[in-house]
Amino acid sequence: MKPLPKSNLKIGIFGGTFNPIHWGHLLVAEAALDQFELTGVIWVPTFRPSHKSVELLGFEHRLEMVRQAIAPHPAFWVSDIEQQHGNSYALTTLLKLEALHPKSDWHWIIGLDAFQSLPHWYKSTTIAAQCTWLVAPRTTQNSSTLCQQVAEHFIQQKISFHWQLLNMPQVGISSSIIRDYWHEGRSLRYLVPDSVRHYLTTKLSVSA
Repeated sequence: MKPLPKSNLKIGIFGGTFNPIHWGHLLVAEAALDQFELTGVIWVPTFRPSHKSVELLGFEHRLEMVRQAIAPHPAFWVSDIEQQHGNSYALTTLLKLEALHPKSDWHWIIGLDAFQSLPHWYKSTTIAAQCTWLVAPRTTQNSSTLCQQVAEHFIQQKISFHWQLLNMPQVGISSSIIRDYWHEGRSLRYLVPDSVRHYLTTKLSVSA
């Protein structure tokens, strides 16, 4: 992948456990890139999420699967910036990325469920105003209404807050479904990129 320029960019940040990465994640990132004419998307695998408890594959494995899955895309990059021992905080990640790519316009790519938890994030009022939030909708919910409720939380505190829904088809794939299939020895074909399927089935055991 080509190196990412240093400054004056319109960058999407796509953070998550990617436990593992799947086609739904790739569709979300591509929708954001295309709809908002981003310079590129930086994928940031979370070392350990601070806001939820989930059984995680090792960080190095999740990072490598993201790296392999996005390798063919010229505008996707992966960062190991959250490789650490402790909880991951979005604000810390953003500050580190801002130091690497100053004067950039930041767009945080996020699923609706995680977006609804934004008011409870560490120093949420600080990070809320520093990004435009690009939200992947859910088919079974009124996504626009739910997003507006989050926005009102910050607006009432007189915080500048900008969000947009991604215009994209819905895919009913989740990392938890893939992990279940993997543990059961079921086929992962067409759920994840072939590189990820090969990594899971040849590099990892189900106890990894």
